[in-house]
Amino acid sequence: MKYIDRTIDLLLSEWRETAKRKPILLRGARQVGKTSSVRHLSESFEEYVEVNFELDIDVCRVFETVRDPQEICRQISLLKNSVIEPGRTLLFLDEIQACPDAIEALRFFYEKMPELHVIAAGSLLEFALRDLPSFGVGRIRSIFMYPLTFNEFLHAQGEDILASAINEASKEKPLPDAVHKKTLGLLSVFTAIGGMPESVATYCETKRITACHAVLDDILVSLYGDFSKYHTRMDVSRIRSVFASVIRQTGGKFVFAHASEGANSAQVRECLSLLTLAGLVFPVTHTSAQGLPLAAETNQKFQKYLIFDTGIYLRFLRTDLATVVGPTSVDVMNRGALAELLAGLELVKAFEPSYPAELYYWQREKRGAQAEVDYVAQKGEDIVAIEVKSGVKGSMRSLDVFMGEHPHAKGMRTSAENFGQVGNVDIVPIYALGQIWRNGNATR
Repeated sequence: MKYIDRTIDLLLSEWRETAKRKPILLRGARQVGKTSSVRHLSESFEEYVEVNFELDIDVCRVFETVRDPQEICRQISLLKNSVIEPGRTLLFLDEIQACPDAIEALRFFYEKMPELHVIAAGSLLEFALRDLPSFGVGRIRSIFMYPLTFNEFLHAQGEDILASAINEASKEKPLPDAVHKKTLGLLSVFTAIGGMPESVATYCETKRITACHAVLDDILVSLYGDFSKYHTRMDVSRIRSVFASVIRQTGGKFVFAHASEGANSAQVRECLSLLTLAGLVFPVTHTSAQGLPLAAETNQKFQKYLIFDTGIYLRFLRTDLATVVGPTSVDVMNRGALAELLAGLELVKAFEPSYPAELYYWQREKRGAQAEVDYVAQKGEDIVAIEVKSGVKGSMRSLDVFMGEHPHAKGMRTSAENFGQVGNVDIVPIYALGQIWRNGNATR
């Protein structure tokens, strides 16, 4: 299957050229493309050595008894019959969560052998890190990976010119109507198939939406299989119930009583914590947003949760993906919960990859005057309130309330509309949300 270029490729290439580099720890959910990205990077090296700790048990035993990185490399070379030479070799330690000693040894590569290129990655890695008192803070560089962004999907489709046009568009210079309509069509395809690399690659090769059904269903099955590996006494069926409840409650405040029959709030909260560690859900926490940082004014009792991929979301609900796209289908932007999920995931993927993304929302619970803004985010020194609208119409009452109570904040509405402005609120198409957040000012 052809490799799909990722934004992280540039980051890894820059790291490769750094004189004194830290080992990289790639973190993220299963099957988001960590291994593929490293193998793609390896093409720029003379030598490449890949260790899979779930298969290479003998290599794991090396880390159990040896701490000196030069001796570690010598023994790996003998076991793998491969050359490990600083400056020429990329050493990839995959599924490193299966060998905690290897995680702890990463810092020694930075201290004693920084000229060697070392990358580690793994599924369910966060569970192993949680159980380690320290894994080399300041000596290891973490990079968080997620499913593909819409921008990456466009490039995978060969739509490089369109991707550049979106990046250059603004409220003063929106896209031509025909181009905007074309982009919404591509966005509906992306929303249907999601950003999992295998799903995107399958669509790129076949151009058939329904060909992604089996791919996404297989990923779901593998995710269920992982629940038993979460290093907890929590019943697997309870984790599955909470996972299902996150999907069904998308777009609203998470209600614990609806999560799992017979489970108390502490058990549900533990399941949510496990799913978050696995990278399968992202919490969206209430903040009063009176100042920065937003995290300083949160209320953990009020949270929403987002499943990590729209394609997984739709297939869990047994949606025929073909109904999400096409001129006679249900317009994807008319599905409020799905539009909110899509916007939230594009924001998650747009944050700096060196730190896990944190999402917030705002609500006012006042009798007769309730209001809720879907997302509140920090961009530089600005607080930006983002209201997601399905379709191209809708009032902004909640956003107006927020702006009235937070006069220094900036407002944004994201929807199926073209770039524009209403009063002091910028209008940004959902398809441009991630790119604007990643590359420029949140409001421009």
